[in-house]
Amino acid sequence: MLLAIDAGNTNTVFAVFSPDGELKGEWRASTTGARTSDEYGVWLLRLLELEHILPSDINAAIIATVVPATLHSLKVLCDRYFHTTPLVVGEANVKLGVEAKIDNPQEVGADRLVNAVAANAKYGGPLICIDFGTATTFDVIDHDGNYAGGAIAPGINLSLEALHMAAAKLPRVAVERPAKVIGTGTVSAMQSGIYWGYVSMIEGMVARIREEFRADMDVVATGGLAQMFCDATSIINWTDRDLTLRGLYLIYQLNKG
Repeated sequence: MLLAIDAGNTNTVFAVFSPDGELKGEWRASTTGARTSDEYGVWLLRLLELEHILPSDINAAIIATVVPATLHSLKVLCDRYFHTTPLVVGEANVKLGVEAKIDNPQEVGADRLVNAVAANAKYGGPLICIDFGTATTFDVIDHDGNYAGGAIAPGINLSLEALHMAAAKLPRVAVERPAKVIGTGTVSAMQSGIYWGYVSMIEGMVARIREEFRADMDVVATGGLAQMFCDATSIINWTDRDLTLRGLYLIYQLNKG
């Protein structure tokens, strides 16, 4: 079985795939560079046990991280607890099957490249992939499936926190879809501005990308808050919760020989 690890800025996702690509389990931990391999190991082994997966069942691993401080502990985790040397997305020996057609390919986050691989394999280009994470990213996949660039905006939770921290009288509010655009109180006004403002940003960015790319591109959304926004706009064609994990599985399959 394959252990796939996606270390994002907020959460690190661990998933196990069977050889034929079936997702056998998925678990999340908060991302911190201070967490040791043993802390990961004790936590993960217990979760695997609950799904009747033995450490000896894991014979391969792949890691994508946008937090460099986590990489050492995750590599040691794979070696010490599963006796396997992981592939690491972004290292020179790991093939992606797609090309990053931007000014400096080394600048692209591993998660964005992995999403591009999975999105092209499942939906085909040209395509816009929106990832609702710590940042909200818009990634462009061209007709040949290559990564062609994109845009990065603050994630909705970051925006809410910044609004609360910078304005003394504004409270911390939850992310939810308000019934009306026009708020009749401070909380409802904040929720409307954040939620409907993000919907407008999504629609505006997609329209501008399509115009600049000169193609009627479909849109796939992933990330924890994707479904909340998909329900509010018709501009998003698909929601794919496991897009990044699926991309890791595909990259491993490409490299396992």
